[in-house]
Amino acid sequence: MEFLQGVNCWRMDRADRFSVIVDGKSYFRALRQALLQARQRVLMIGWDFDFGIEMLPGESDGHDNAPDGFPNRIGPFLDALADHNPDLNIYMLQWSGGVLLAPGQVLPSLQMKFLSPDQVHLAFDGRHPVGACHHQKVVAIDDVTAFCGGIDVTDGRWDDRDHLTDNPQRRLLGGEIAQPWHDAAVVLDGPAAHALSELARSRWARANGKDLGALPASCDPIWPDSIKPDFTRITVAIARTEPPESDRAAINEIETLYLDAISSAKDYLYFESQYFCSDKITDALARRLREEDGPEVIVINPFASPNSAEDIAMNIPRNRMIQQLAKADHHSRFAIYYPVTRAEEPIYVHAKILISDDRFLRVGSSNIDRRSMGFDTECDVALLAEDTATSHEIRTILHGLIAEHLDRDANEIDTEVAKTKRLIATIEQLNRPSGRRLRRLEQSPPSPIKELLAETRFFDPRYRSSAKARTGITARHLIWGAALAVAATVLWKRRKK
Repeated sequence: MEFLQGVNCWRMDRADRFSVIVDGKSYFRALRQALLQARQRVLMIGWDFDFGIEMLPGESDGHDNAPDGFPNRIGPFLDALADHNPDLNIYMLQWSGGVLLAPGQVLPSLQMKFLSPDQVHLAFDGRHPVGACHHQKVVAIDDVTAFCGGIDVTDGRWDDRDHLTDNPQRRLLGGEIAQPWHDAAVVLDGPAAHALSELARSRWARANGKDLGALPASCDPIWPDSIKPDFTRITVAIARTEPPESDRAAINEIETLYLDAISSAKDYLYFESQYFCSDKITDALARRLREEDGPEVIVINPFASPNSAEDIAMNIPRNRMIQQLAKADHHSRFAIYYPVTRAEEPIYVHAKILISDDRFLRVGSSNIDRRSMGFDTECDVALLAEDTATSHEIRTILHGLIAEHLDRDANEIDTEVAKTKRLIATIEQLNRPSGRRLRRLEQSPPSPIKELLAETRFFDPRYRSSAKARTGITARHLIWGAALAVAATVLWKRRKK
C-alpha cells in the first residue's frame, strides 16, 4: 500500500511529533494544555460544542477554576484565554444542524457569540447539501499544532480508560451520569499540523466568506505536557470526505484509503467504529475473507445506538453486513465485538480507528457508514510504517487498545499474540467469562417495519462521486427559512393581540 495524493489522500506532510490519544480524559487535558500555549490563533472546527462542560471534571476549586488557575468550563476558559492575551483570536465553527438537534444549546451558543470578548468568534457551518452534516473535528493552534479525530468538545465525551459504571465524573450538564464512552484522536505538530490548519481555514472561509490566511512561520512549537510522542519525524497523510457542491463532485479520499488498506492487508485488519454499515467496505472485506490466506478482520462496535432512529439507520443494516461477512468467512477469520464494563454495562464505542499489519494506522472522524464515505465532511489522518521502530509502535498502540477492552496489561497481549500469531485467538484466550471484556455482537432480527425503514437508507445516504449538490439549496437556507418562519409567526401572533 502507498499514499497517493489526490487519490486516497489530500496531502502528505511531515509530523515532527505524532501521538494517538485514547479516551476523553487524556484528550481534554492535552487540548487544554495546548490551548494555554496559544499565542495568535486557535481554530476549533467541530460537529458540536457544549460551552458549559468541565474539561477536567472533579478538579475545580471553590471558584470553578482548574488547577492551572483558569476556569474549568470550556466557554469561560476560552473567554479567559482571550482576556489574558489580547493578541489571541479564537475561531469556532459548529455544524448548523446541531442547533436543530439540540435547541437547548442555542442560548449558550448565543452567549458565546455575542457576550464573549471580541477575539472570540463563533460561526455555524451550513454550507453543505440538505441532509448532510459537518462532521470533521479539528483543532489547529497557531498553525503549528493540531488535534484531529473523533472527539467532540461536547457533553458526554469525557471518560477514562477504566470506563467505570456510574462514574460521577461523567455527569452530564442535565445531571444524569453518561454511559461509559470510548473514543480516540491524535495530536501532531510540524508541517502536517500546518496542513490541518489550512483545511480548518478553508472550512471557515467556505462557511463565512472570510479567508483568515496563514500565520507567520516564526511561531514556536507547542506540545501538551501530558502527551509523550508516539512517533517523530514521520510522514502523515490527510484524507477527506466532502459532499458535492455546485462547482465540483464529491471527494471520497477516505473511502479509497479504507479500500486500499483492506486490499493490501496480509495478517489482520482491526477496526474501531461507531457504525458498521458501509456496503463498499463490507464487500471488500467479504472478498478478503473468502481468500484462503487472507487477513483476520476484527471489528469493535457499540452494542446499540442511543436512539431508535439511529438504530434503524445504522444497526439494522449492520445486521445484514455481519450476516454477509459471516457467510463469506470460510476460514474463521471474522469477529465483531462490543466492550462492556466490570458491571456488564455496554461501553459506547465512538472511536474511529483502523490498524493493519503493524504497518498502517488511521485515526479520524469517519465511521464505517455510507455518510462518512460520500456525504458528510470528514477528516482522517494516517501513517505507514517504513521501519521496524515505527511498526513496533503501531503494534504497541494496537495491543494497548485490546488490553483496555479486555482489562489486561498490554504485556499479556504481547505474550499471547507471540504464542497464537492471531488476534482473534488472543482475544478469545484472554477474554474473561464475566466482567470487563469483549462480547460477541449478536442481535435479534428487527421488526418488518424497522427493516423496511432501514432499507430506504434515508438516514444513511451517500452521493455518487459524479453527483452535484441537489438544487443549490444548502442547510443554512433551511436554518434561515426556519428562523424567518418563527419570526413571522411571533409577529403575526402579536398583531392578533
